Amino acid sequence: GPGTDQYRNSPDSWFKSLFVRKVDPRKDAHSNLLTKNEESNLYKIQFHNVKPDCLDSYNKLCEEVLPIIHADKYYPCELVGTWNTWYGEQDQAVHLWRYRGGYPALTEVMNKLKQNQEFSAYRKERGKMLLSRRNQLLLEFSFWNEPVPREGPNIYELRSYQLRPGTMIEWGNYWARAIRYRQHNSEAVGGFFSQIGNLYMVHHLWAYKDLQSREDTRNAVWHEDGWEEVVYYTVPLIQHMDSRIMIPTKASPLQ
Repeated sequence: GPGTDQYRNSPDSWFKSLFVRKVDPRKDAHSNLLTKNEESNLYKIQFHNVKPDCLDSYNKLCEEVLPIIHADKYYPCELVGTWNTWYGEQDQAVHLWRYRGGYPALTEVMNKLKQNQEFSAYRKERGKMLLSRRNQLLLEFSFWNEPVPREGPNIYELRSYQLRPGTMIEWGNYWARAIRYRQHNSEAVGGFFSQIGNLYMVHHLWAYKDLQSREDTRNAVWHEDGWEEVVYYTVPLIQHMDSRIMIPTKASPLQ
């Protein structure tokens, strides 16, 4: 677009700064370069495609069971948020869990839930309502805030990016700077990248008062000096992307 060449030539160009920093991905795993520290939280995101006529029963079932696991200190995990999709995918539920202490915490929770008869009954009941399900294990980017409970009402947008293999570090470098452009309305909730499941996948989670406020907030950022450059350099890193607008369910700590 117009004006993009000036970025390339400007002495403080981000493009040059990428090479100045010379991250050699072979020296360190991507996950270590991009996360907060060794004790990083592990996250699990679940996508459940629910039979359309079962969504209400499914939500009711989740509202009975998920908060109990969340509140019980016996399980080292927390429910970050739980939603139904509104636009994008339809008849889908999305759950986001945090495991403090990483993989050992995840394993501990899984093993303990296997022994829990109520949870087994819940899974069996839930199974009758689902068409399909998939999950991913995620780590959080170091430069995003950890998601904390929010008062509502909000709508949430989950933007998911399938990146070209090998571009995660570059993505992280741009967004580490770009995130400040997107904090004006406290809209940034969390940023994650996949470890297991679809690989080279990034999820950005945003909160807005409503669809109009989402539109206004996203339009306003184009007036920020430097945002155009972020878009110019990150778009080529993306192979595929999609967006879901989601509504929190009653049990969600993110309202």
